[in-house]
Amino acid sequence: MRKIKIFDTTLRDGEQSPGATLTQQEKMKIAHQLAKLKVDIIEAGFPVASPDDFKAVHAIASEIKGPTIAALSRAKKEDIDLAARAIEPAKKSRIHTFLATSSIHMKYKLKMTEKEVLENIDRWVRHAKNYCEDVEFSPEDASRSEKKFLFKAVETAVYAGATTINIPDTVGYAQPNEFGILIKEIIENVPGIENATVSVHCHDDLGLAVANSLEGN
Repeated sequence: MRKIKIFDTTLRDGEQSPGATLTQQEKMKIAHQLAKLKVDIIEAGFPVASPDDFKAVHAIASEIKGPTIAALSRAKKEDIDLAARAIEPAKKSRIHTFLATSSIHMKYKLKMTEKEVLENIDRWVRHAKNYCEDVEFSPEDASRSEKKFLFKAVETAVYAGATTINIPDTVGYAQPNEFGILIKEIIENVPGIENATVSVHCHDDLGLAVANSLEGN
């Protein structure tokens, strides 16, 4: 039977909303409620962002039972190492690492070539895998990425050991029919994708996050 897993990022992406900063105690209360709701994965935070965020993720990993506890990291050694330390106490843990794959992000933010991006995906997914069997990779700004390159980036992550591939609509740009087609084409065109869970992460800039998420599933 097909199973849809719920990945909740309230404690990480939710905190990026204006005025939504949470204390460690508030994060712990929310984490307990998410566990009661039987959420499959709780993304507890972004440990490298601040010492307080590291402490909050570590505390949640120590106390919350049931869901997998995930920590976000850029595709960088220092991020991944710190994320691994933060989630170490969890019975079920995940490192979620990301690297942009759209042309605009690669050129102006990363200042990397396509070859360099693929090399970094391979290197840092493998590095995360040294710490954690459950590794998630996100090609940031996937919905604006050139499809052929996106397929190659996803394939690279899968062969490096990623167990979940998350497809983000980072700038809330996608239309539901387009996003559904994108997920279908990834499944049809990426060798080895059957060995990973395909996930979606949709932003609500145009009010389409729910519609896109449903289309993606």
